[in-house]
Amino acid sequence: MQTPKIPKKTFETCPVLGIPLAVTDYAAAVTLTRSWAEEPIARAVAAANTHVVALGRHDREFGETLSRFDLIVPDGMPLVWAMNRRSAGLRDRVYGPTLMLHALEQPGMPHFLLGGSEALLESLTAKLRERFPGIVIAGSYSPPFGEWPQEENERIFQKIADSGARYIWVGLGCPKQERWIARHKAQLPPGVYFAIGAAFAFHAGMVSQAPAWMQRRGLEWIYRFAAEPRRLWKRYVVYNTLFLWYYLTDALRLGRR
Repeated sequence: MQTPKIPKKTFETCPVLGIPLAVTDYAAAVTLTRSWAEEPIARAVAAANTHVVALGRHDREFGETLSRFDLIVPDGMPLVWAMNRRSAGLRDRVYGPTLMLHALEQPGMPHFLLGGSEALLESLTAKLRERFPGIVIAGSYSPPFGEWPQEENERIFQKIADSGARYIWVGLGCPKQERWIARHKAQLPPGVYFAIGAAFAFHAGMVSQAPAWMQRRGLEWIYRFAAEPRRLWKRYVVYNTLFLWYYLTDALRLGRR
């Protein structure tokens, strides 16, 4: 079988800690992924915050994982500020949960929800159908916890293929979701696979989001850390510190040049 020709990227990128972040907004990201949904291949989209970018720099294997993604959008305001210092000219971030809402507005697009508990998926599906009348949720699946054998992966591939979904929302938590998409990208049924982290819990109404004023000022991490300190302390304490360290060392290196 002839390998499908993959079109070249049609957007600018701006590297932060070596991770190529797209210079884009919600409208452009949705337009691009909508066109990708018609292709006979699997595409991968990640929403990167400072944790994702710092982990990609700190962990070579995860950095290679991110290199397999077709689009990485700047999910956090600190990334937008870093990109704008290099003349990106962005007005806002492309926040994963909000990108999901914009994409769900696309008429006639079949969606698949992968991740979370059965109770979460039931609540999420009900909330989305209430919010977006006529939405096509072609399928959903709550996978088992832990690492999966290949048989489980193949079961998931088949469920997605049978559903006919073209937008596949993967909410397995970071970095598991990114690693799963990248590792199996060549085997995945055609469609656009979004690694969107906590979006399922937010949109299902199970976890509250930070107020808009905190999000605009890059303070969302404080709100989430206060709500779930035991689960999120490493992500914010360790990786926010690593982000600052790598960013400052990179800035000093560029300054010497």
